[in-house]
Order: sequence, then C-alpha cells, then structure tokens
Amino acid sequence: MTSLDWNVLDIDYAQEADRICSRIREITARQLHRRGLVVAISGGIDSSVSVSLAVRALGADRVYGLILPERDSSDDSAARARILAEHLGIRTETVDIAPALEAIGCYSARDAAVRSALPEYGEGWKFKIVIDGGVEGRFNRFRLIAEDPAGAVHERDLGLSEYLTIVAATNFKQRIRKTLEYFHADRLNYAVVGTPNRLEYDQGFFVKNGDGSADVKPIAHLYKSQVYGMARHLGLPERVCAAIPTTDTYSLAQGQDEFYFALPFRQMDLAVWALNHDRSAADLATALSIGEAQAQAVYDDIRNKRRTTRYLHQPPVLVVDVPDLDDHA
Repeated sequence: MTSLDWNVLDIDYAQEADRICSRIREITARQLHRRGLVVAISGGIDSSVSVSLAVRALGADRVYGLILPERDSSDDSAARARILAEHLGIRTETVDIAPALEAIGCYSARDAAVRSALPEYGEGWKFKIVIDGGVEGRFNRFRLIAEDPAGAVHERDLGLSEYLTIVAATNFKQRIRKTLEYFHADRLNYAVVGTPNRLEYDQGFFVKNGDGSADVKPIAHLYKSQVYGMARHLGLPERVCAAIPTTDTYSLAQGQDEFYFALPFRQMDLAVWALNHDRSAADLATALSIGEAQAQAVYDDIRNKRRTTRYLHQPPVLVVDVPDLDDHA
C-alpha cells in the first residue's frame, strides 16, 4: 500500500464542477420542480462556492442571494458576501436578523447561561466556546473564553446545562435564517440550497432544522480543501478564496477547530479520508507528523461525533408506516 499523502484529495475541478452543475439542473427542474435557487451567503467559502455553482448551473437570474447578519456577525463576512454577489451578478437582499433574535430571547437566554459560569459577564464583554480533550483521547469538555471591555481574558469550564443552553440559544440564529430562506423560496417557487462541506456533513456540524435544512446540498461530498480548490477554479474573488473558516457565531472570533473539529480543516480532511479508506492510525500519524496515539484519538473522535450526531440526519420517525405514497415524507 502506498504511503498516505495529500494527493489523495486531488480532483479534476473542471470535471467535478460540470458534474455538480448538471445534477443541480436535474434536481431543481425534474426532482424538485422549482424555477431557481435561494442561497444564504455568509461570506465564507462554502456558501460562496455553493452559490457560484448554482449560478453556473442555472444562470444569475435564477439565483437569489440572502445576506443575514446579526449582532455577533463579523462586518467582514457581510462585506465578502456583497463582493461575491456583485461578482456573480445575482439579486440579493440583506436582512439584519438581530431584532428577531432579540424578540425571541436568543441573546437574553444565552447571556444568562454565560453569567451562570462567569457572573461578572456583562455589557461590552465578548465570548466564545472552545472544545478540549477529544484530540488527546479524553472526553470532550467545553470551556468558556471571555474578554472583558478592558481586554482581559477569563476562562471557565462550562457545566452541561450552561453549555446546552448557550448552544440552544445560539441555534436560533441558524433557524431564523432558514425561515427567511424558505420565505423567499416559497414566494419565488425556488428551492433552498444547503451549504455544508464533507467535514460538516460527516461530523454533524450543523443545526437540525437550521443550516441543516435544505432541498439540495451541492458540496456535501467535497472535503473542505476541495471546496477551496473549487473556489479558485471558479475564479471567485481573492478576498473570498482567502477567507479563513470561522463559525461567525460568537462575539469573539472562533475557528471551527476550536469549537468542534479535532484538527484544522486540511489535516481533518486527510484524517476523515484516511478513516473512510481503512488507513491505519500509524499511516495518519506519519502523514500528519503526529504521534500514533494522537492519530488514534482523532479517529475515535470522528467516530464519536458520527455516532452522537446521527439523529441530525434522520427525518421525522413515523410511529406507523403511512402507505400509498411513492416516497414517504
């Protein structure tokens, strides 16, 4: 068996783009019977490639872009989204979802949970959640990292109740966005595009009935590094191609590997590929220049996330099967 290296992730981007676009056309018209596609553009690489492929498949006049910032969104995210929309020539609408989130209790429930762990947290503070333990082979635990208005950093372990409440409140953001996406899809007779890449789809890094809800997911089979490669193949603006992956969810900047994934995305791509192709932990350790025990811990973490997030992929479960439908809904 040949040694494990980055070449396993190489693809023919021209051929792959043609294949995806062909399927988008077929799915939109023949399977979904819709006139076009709605895509929420975050300014990140995944939504940028997804909307670009949609435009390539259907034309700019049949793609509608939504830019949906809120209180904690980076200003640069919306700026990149607008640059991309102008580059593609698509219609867009920007809606600040912060008032809706405020009204529904997103921020107040979240902040109350933060104060349970850090009582001094208040106006002008910023925070994020980071994950710790899984890559070392221990149980994952979650820590709160907060910055006060003077710039001092405070760290606390999060109890399960506080962690779950913060995440549940934060998930309002994805679900409100999806409500707007489907409003525009319904009024235009369009379908909604979901934008997860292979890592996010595989590891359950999405919100059920939030960003996990969609009618078509064109890049769920592409590893994150392949999404970056596709962006450059499609000739997207450099500011988009160079965007660093973040959650763009908490008020402090947060990398996806801080919050969820065991490794930075490029190494994580290779780890998932290697596990999927039955390569040993020793092979992965050599390829990533890490210890074999750490490589095995990464494999275990991938399996654990697949197991614990499996329900996110499941449709509603019927208590009794309903007959006489071609496809059960």
